[in-house]
Amino acid sequence: MSPTPPARRLRLGLPRRVFSQVLLMQLAIAAGVAVLATGLFLAPLSKQLDQEAMHRALAIAETTAQDPQIAEGVLTTPPTSGGPVQKETERIRHATHAEYIVVMDRRGVRWSHTTPSEIGDFVSTSPKVALAGNEVMQIDTGTLGRAARGKVPLYDTHHRIIGAVSVGIAYDSVRARLISAIPGLFAYAGGALAVGALAAWLISRRVQRQTRDLAFSDISALLAEREAMLHGIREGVVALDRGGRIRLLNDEARRLLGIGDEAVGLPPDEALGAGRTTDVLAGRVSGTDLLTVRGQRVLVANRMPTDDGGAVATLRDRTELEQLGRELDSTRGLIDALRAQDHEHANRMHTLLGLLELEMYDDAVEFVGEVVGDHRVTAEQVTEKIQDPLLAALLVGKATVAAERGVALWVSERTRLPDRLIDPRGLVTVVGNLVDNALDAVAGTPHARVEAELRTEGRTVVLRVRDTGPGIPADQRELIFTEGWSTKKPPAHGKRGIGLSLVRRLAERQGGRATVGAADGGGAEFTVVLPEALTEPELEPAVPGQAAETAAVAEEAR
Repeated sequence: MSPTPPARRLRLGLPRRVFSQVLLMQLAIAAGVAVLATGLFLAPLSKQLDQEAMHRALAIAETTAQDPQIAEGVLTTPPTSGGPVQKETERIRHATHAEYIVVMDRRGVRWSHTTPSEIGDFVSTSPKVALAGNEVMQIDTGTLGRAARGKVPLYDTHHRIIGAVSVGIAYDSVRARLISAIPGLFAYAGGALAVGALAAWLISRRVQRQTRDLAFSDISALLAEREAMLHGIREGVVALDRGGRIRLLNDEARRLLGIGDEAVGLPPDEALGAGRTTDVLAGRVSGTDLLTVRGQRVLVANRMPTDDGGAVATLRDRTELEQLGRELDSTRGLIDALRAQDHEHANRMHTLLGLLELEMYDDAVEFVGEVVGDHRVTAEQVTEKIQDPLLAALLVGKATVAAERGVALWVSERTRLPDRLIDPRGLVTVVGNLVDNALDAVAGTPHARVEAELRTEGRTVVLRVRDTGPGIPADQRELIFTEGWSTKKPPAHGKRGIGLSLVRRLAERQGGRATVGAADGGGAEFTVVLPEALTEPELEPAVPGQAAETAAVAEEAR
């Protein structure tokens, strides 16, 4: 026989849903406010009713004391139940609905009372204050019970105090008025509570829709998961409010954009400065997978509006992918060049073989010397003018590729560049991009020619790349430096429009500039000025055999 399962204990506490908790809390607050307001109203109401009763008793006492028959009766008649004082006070008592009116002499002997047998006896409370000429208002207990009293002195025609008049208003009537006011007060409080409950329900329903009927624990878990996700993903996330101000940055966005928490609360224009990245985040540029450049990073940005009028932008780092794509383009170009060289090499080997078979040995030696000498002369000409091994190797390789594409790549006679570059890799990027663009522009045109010039002015490097292509229209000479702008078809690995933007960014980062104009004789001429690009001569002593090493590197690149 299976054991009996334990009884499930009833657990009391707040409900889990936000809607229910908010509703209960608001109802409790509304009920508490209603009870507090009722109590705060009843306390002064009771005091006010007591004051009104005492003032009424005092007014009746003053009216009675001013009646000349009362003073004359006290002076001329004995205190009896059928005397003129008793008759007059009873008339006034019935007219004013007072509980009692007691007239006494200076000894405290009663001349009137609601109970005739009490006439002629001394009063139960001391009349000293009233007999001293003062008015008295109080809540006190006498022979007729608890009452609101008013006492005044009684004067004769010569304004001498001959006694006092005490008037009482039954305290039960005051309490009855207070109790009679409570139902109406509770009715108002109940109405206010009902309105508050309705408002609480409406607000709770709105909260329920906005929180999608989640529990507080669910919301807390979602917030924790959101924080973990935002700061754990390798994609930058920037959230903007309806005013266009940045309200959220995750760690990757801070790294990619180069900003910190100080940017939160600022519009993108103030946080990032002018540029395409700012335009994308602000929504001034629309589209998907928009390319932007921030510093030396190539970013892919997407912006999605939110229901509250704001927006969320995501940023992906495409720098390495873009570099790989460019390397892929270069590799494909080299493969094409090697394929062409393979055919040329085969033709030369066939020619050499024919010369040897014909026993034309002198001609064969001369033919081999010419072939080898052409390449050696090209490498030597470059390394003599450009002493930096990376740039020399780059230009020798580009010359080989250009030759296979039917383009003549020349290094200007004015070129002189010592091996004192502070950032040689940055200059390699600039030269490589400009030469590649020039080769693409002139490829397939008659008498295609590209000329590169690298010279120094003090510590400033001036680079010029000229071509014989169609040139750049004047109205597009600034647009070509914009991220994502290109007239070429995109390659297989992605999009174009990054190279020239990187060139300008690299130049501006070093305090220089990049411009384009028309070359002499047609075509385009790109000019890049890089201030402070060279170290001081004494900081970089010449290394023996540097020129030979440069030539070797260039020859290897060929």
